[in-house]
Amino acid sequence: MSVTSAADRNSPPANNSNNGDQLSSEGAPPFDSVSFLKTVTQRPGVYQMLNASGETIYVGKAGNLKKRVSSYFLKDPGSAKTRVMVAHIAGVELTVTSNEIEALLLENNLIKEKRPRYNILLRDDKSYPFLFVSTEEAYPRISYRRGGRKQAGKYIGPYPHAGAVKKTLRYIQKLFKVRQCEDSYFRNRSRPCLQYQINRCTAPCVGLVDEENYRRDVNMTIKVLEGRTNEVVGSLVSDMETASAQLQFERAASLRDQIKDLKAVNQTQYVENGQGDMDVVACHQDGGQYCLQIFFVRNGVNLGNKAFFPSTPADSTLAEVVKGFLTQFYLQHEVPRRVITHCAIDEVKLIEEALRQKVGYAVEIVHNVRGEQRRWVENARENARLALEARLASRSGMAERQDKLRQLLELDELPQRMECFDISHLSGEATIASCVVFGVEGAIKSEYRRFQIKDITPGDDYAAMRQALTRRYTRLLKESQRIPEVLFIDGGKGQVGVALEVVEELQLAEIQVVGVAKGPERRPGEESLLICRTGSEIQMSHDSPALHLIQQIRDEAHRYAVAGHRATRGKARRKSVLEDIVGLGPKRRRSLLTHFGGLRALQMASVEDIANVPGISVQLAQLVYDFFHEQN
Repeated sequence: MSVTSAADRNSPPANNSNNGDQLSSEGAPPFDSVSFLKTVTQRPGVYQMLNASGETIYVGKAGNLKKRVSSYFLKDPGSAKTRVMVAHIAGVELTVTSNEIEALLLENNLIKEKRPRYNILLRDDKSYPFLFVSTEEAYPRISYRRGGRKQAGKYIGPYPHAGAVKKTLRYIQKLFKVRQCEDSYFRNRSRPCLQYQINRCTAPCVGLVDEENYRRDVNMTIKVLEGRTNEVVGSLVSDMETASAQLQFERAASLRDQIKDLKAVNQTQYVENGQGDMDVVACHQDGGQYCLQIFFVRNGVNLGNKAFFPSTPADSTLAEVVKGFLTQFYLQHEVPRRVITHCAIDEVKLIEEALRQKVGYAVEIVHNVRGEQRRWVENARENARLALEARLASRSGMAERQDKLRQLLELDELPQRMECFDISHLSGEATIASCVVFGVEGAIKSEYRRFQIKDITPGDDYAAMRQALTRRYTRLLKESQRIPEVLFIDGGKGQVGVALEVVEELQLAEIQVVGVAKGPERRPGEESLLICRTGSEIQMSHDSPALHLIQQIRDEAHRYAVAGHRATRGKARRKSVLEDIVGLGPKRRRSLLTHFGGLRALQMASVEDIANVPGISVQLAQLVYDFFHEQN
């Protein structure tokens, strides 16, 4: 492996963005990319983007370094995230590798070490716990293990967290009474311990169970942990029938209870027919943050799930976040033979080959699955959504975001009530305005409101916003209800101007109006805030807690407006125009549509044709004919 560095680390051009790095020498010339690119090799390797302070701000890998690095310095490098990053490049360091897989491994190590601000960062450097059965001993012990697996025995896992392991240990202790005590404690017992007294151990330490029967319990324990529960249940049923035939009714009852407990455990853990090791990975985005949910499945048994909240640069896509997770997570942790993702990702074959070289067996990464596995993908997505909602709504997280918002808006106290309005329609059809309400603990859904907008020019968002705001705050004033401290408007200067006019007309000077204007490409993280009190326009950092709160409120207002619009539009479209004809009931309308095969053919029919339909008189046929022709 050889290393090449960019010797030229000049400051990037001045950048007006508030979310960039602070440059150490604003007057320095920009990075000379043209000269630098002439020296770049076409071999595979890793590149590090450096800012004026020498900090690594991005790490990437490439099969062809010259082609990949050159793409950043085109007239249009692509996404807004890339443009912002390029503006802060003062130097580039290259590391040449023998192949692209080696580059992928080095990229992962550098990201973990340097934690660049424009990479997707997974904060997870701990090992995951396993269950360990010391099968080489006369009386094996089942225990919790984390870290290396040097001792001879059976390892089962990994489990997502210590709680999942402890829960499984409690199940096993109840079902099979295999010892869990330390070896030093086991070897020095002269009488049974408390675990034997409460029927959680068979006391092998003092010889109250022979080695053969104890080993049988250990083998059944391993089978259950490996997902072969049905095999164990079948064996226990056979033993129960034998005990019953021999009139050993107490033993038969004990076996019956054991079978019942086993089936209950099997129902909560069993994933699908057949054996298999797989992880299910899904991602959800909301409020400027991402949540990754991973389910660990080993031998057909669900060992539990874990949520991750990675640090991501603005403009990241779900596919990019999932890809970053796979490379960073599995190059450090246990790798199953199959990984199922909820979306397609780039460079799947490269990642599969890197993982194969790491573990020595084939690893498959797929996303288009069916049946039971598809249901698990949907379950992982739902868990990711719920985990992110809980994080956004948590009191500590909400308090931090609200405090940052208070500082941003220069409020004396935390806002106790915030409202946000959004307008939704389709080419002016079924215009709906939404109002969502947030308090100190998050969304107050019981106080959400929708407004059906009427008597305006279709598509006039300004008039729609004016009508919704006027109706909302006129009513609050009449009923002496609480007025919000902050009013967010999803829109630019035009919508904000309308809001200010309404606030002034109703003399609601205590309301601070804030516009949330989307960026030029309407991507999350690029919003600018119009602070009406100061007249300033602010472009916030994509990782700002205040921005995350504003995005959450804005997205909720948008969701609520769109849902109302779709419901209203659907209801209007389900109504037949024939309902407006007096004397034409449901049965006759159905007869007409069935006879002519649809509304268009009915519109083209003559009075005589319409009168030939059973149940339709000449007079009614004339009414139907006149209705359509008057409409035209």
